[in-house]
Amino acid sequence: MKKIKIGIIGAGRIGKIHADNLLRIPEVEILAVSDLFAGPDLEAWAASRQIKTVTKDSHELIDNPDIDAIFICSSTDTHVPLIQLAALAGKHIFCEKPICMDITQTEAAIAAVNQAGVKLQIGFNRRFDHNFKRVREVVQGGTIGDPHIVKITSRDPNPPHPDYIKVSGGIFMDMMIHDFDMARYVAGSEVEEVYAQGNVLINPVFAEHGDVDTAIVTLRFQNGALGVIDNSRQAVYGYDQRVEVFGSKGSVTVANDHPNTAVISTADAVVSEKPLHFFLERYQAAYMEETQIFIDCLLNDKPVPVSGYDGMQAERIALAAKLSSRLGRPVKVSEALDLLKQTSVSQ
Repeated sequence: MKKIKIGIIGAGRIGKIHADNLLRIPEVEILAVSDLFAGPDLEAWAASRQIKTVTKDSHELIDNPDIDAIFICSSTDTHVPLIQLAALAGKHIFCEKPICMDITQTEAAIAAVNQAGVKLQIGFNRRFDHNFKRVREVVQGGTIGDPHIVKITSRDPNPPHPDYIKVSGGIFMDMMIHDFDMARYVAGSEVEEVYAQGNVLINPVFAEHGDVDTAIVTLRFQNGALGVIDNSRQAVYGYDQRVEVFGSKGSVTVANDHPNTAVISTADAVVSEKPLHFFLERYQAAYMEETQIFIDCLLNDKPVPVSGYDGMQAERIALAAKLSSRLGRPVKVSEALDLLKQTSVSQ
């Protein structure tokens, strides 16, 4: 049996999730893990999974001729140089989102991948969720006719730690970027224009870092459809993830996943479970499937389902949304980079 040999850069929460999923695939062997803060705890974790090499130096993985593919799970500011180095070394790449917060750097990373002829998959795991995949299938199959309205709700159960907020890139690049990708995915069309509004309604710490915690974005797609995305950093009832596409012949809607579907009805109330608490529970199966599909693409030389181009398009929409929120007007995705150069809004 041919085995794909993997190196994982970044052994935080998401890196360990990918590692455990990879270990469930018979055709995979994890040769090494690198992390800037590697120490006894990480070494013990790796040993319990028969991962022989733990290092602080990511170059050891990239330069290792036995490694076929690199999983980049480190901080966003490291993604572009690591992608470029991995591509130059002939490694296939799985990279967590976003590729970068600077679109020109994202373009440079994609150019390096294309020049090297390696595969690059971006970690938009929600595309592999059983609910959202079904929405895509229904729309693409023509069951609901031409899409007219796309509605996406994404609300976290708790705000991130203040230390994370200051380096997150803001709600549009950090949180809503998943929804921008989902909008393209379910609508089957590129986003042409965005109009974003945001406010600080949960915690003033967001304002201290030039960010918002509550936002609504309206979209105009190239195929004429319209979209609405709403995000909140705190939904007290749990992780709120819903999508609806309304079309000329009907609509398709998916609701939240729950621990169970029991609904208890009495004279006092009708009660059901709250949604699954957060993304680790909600998208556990989606993380596994995106990993399996990436490995299958390497084994059988197939195109990856979420390319560098997809990652770049989501970033372009996020930039347009950030500019729209600051400028108080709609922004065309095509004008975002030029507009950025004319304003003081940082990416």
